[in-house]
Amino acid sequence: MALLLSAFLLLLPLVDQPDVIALTNARIVTVTQGTVERGTILIEDDRIVALGPDVAIPEGANVIDCDGLTVYPGMIDSGTQIGLVEVSSLAETRDASELGDFSPQMKALTAVNPNGTAIPVTRVNGITTVLTEPSGGMLPGQAALINLHGYTPAQMYAGFEGVALQFPSTGRRGRFDRRTEKEIREASEKALQELNDTWDSAELHHRIDSTYQVRPESGRRPEYVPSMEALRPVVRGEQTLIIRVNAAQDILAALKWVEERSLKNVIFTGLSEGWRVADKIAEAGIPCLVGPVLSVPTRESDRFDKAYRNASLMQAAGVKIALRSGETANARNLPYNAGFAVAYGLPYDEALQAVTINPATFFGVSDRLGSLEVGKEATLFVADGDPFETSTKILYVFIAGYEIPMESRHTRLYDEFINRNPGLDKHGANQ
Repeated sequence: MALLLSAFLLLLPLVDQPDVIALTNARIVTVTQGTVERGTILIEDDRIVALGPDVAIPEGANVIDCDGLTVYPGMIDSGTQIGLVEVSSLAETRDASELGDFSPQMKALTAVNPNGTAIPVTRVNGITTVLTEPSGGMLPGQAALINLHGYTPAQMYAGFEGVALQFPSTGRRGRFDRRTEKEIREASEKALQELNDTWDSAELHHRIDSTYQVRPESGRRPEYVPSMEALRPVVRGEQTLIIRVNAAQDILAALKWVEERSLKNVIFTGLSEGWRVADKIAEAGIPCLVGPVLSVPTRESDRFDKAYRNASLMQAAGVKIALRSGETANARNLPYNAGFAVAYGLPYDEALQAVTINPATFFGVSDRLGSLEVGKEATLFVADGDPFETSTKILYVFIAGYEIPMESRHTRLYDEFINRNPGLDKHGANQ
């Protein structure tokens, strides 16, 4: 009976074989290896298996004619709260923060909602991957890089987590902050002392653990403290510390703190006044996640365009940058942040790299994401023009080889109202 069953199974057609997809006649912007003016990208399973002007298309491939269209790598937003916040004004839909100032062990990835409304809205605009960040407190948790496709957070995980640090600020929290200058200074000094005390404890925990690993017979195993366990890889340089800092004075203080603590694996994020101290950041060689570009100046005395020019001024000074929208519902506007940066001085190629290969490199995933190369993940989009221009339409999106439905809450609303039937009035006539 077993032999008969085996023979029967051999006669069955093969199922669940990955489709081969060929994007033909396309202009291909690889980002890292130039532009192919007319070529083909061959996708098998989740990978790009061939790319170039003379690619043989296997029989049975699903062919998509991209004549007149351009293929780009999927864009990466280096700072959002997608998946963590649904309606910012409704507490029940916010899961971006925990109680307390120090919770570096909390992982944003575990809180990501794969069914968040902002996810399809964002990805149909060519943004395929985002860094979603926790908030609240000085060490609010661990940011996670996620692809905007998957049924579970684990399926969405794109290979990077970094501990977030809100560096102590010497400025006001907003225009409603009525504290005196003395109160602001004292609060900042207290926060910095708390940070240093916490880091002293983390370094001590690291030393005790390192000694135990070398000499377990000593029996001095470090006490299990979740926050210290979470910071130990950062202290050792094995995990990235993402420091959020904005004011020029605070950036300088953060640079000094990083140097004093001998931290090697650090990224700065925010940097609304990065242009003021760009030379110091460049000298330190710290990568920066800059944005939002679509913002206003931090000081009334600044020119109106300083936020627009921030990225270009930092890049010109030699700072390695990626761009972030700083948004959730409006993370779809990442390409327009890049477009404004270009309009105000950032070279176009640098802007494109700042939303593709640069963040992929900063997050250690450039072997899979950020450019179009054979062997990399087929995470890309097809557009009828420049993605930084609002008139451009995104026609196809692929994430890890999966063709994403070009549908979102916005497209459904558009279809509903463009084809609306007002129905009949009380007299039975069309309204």
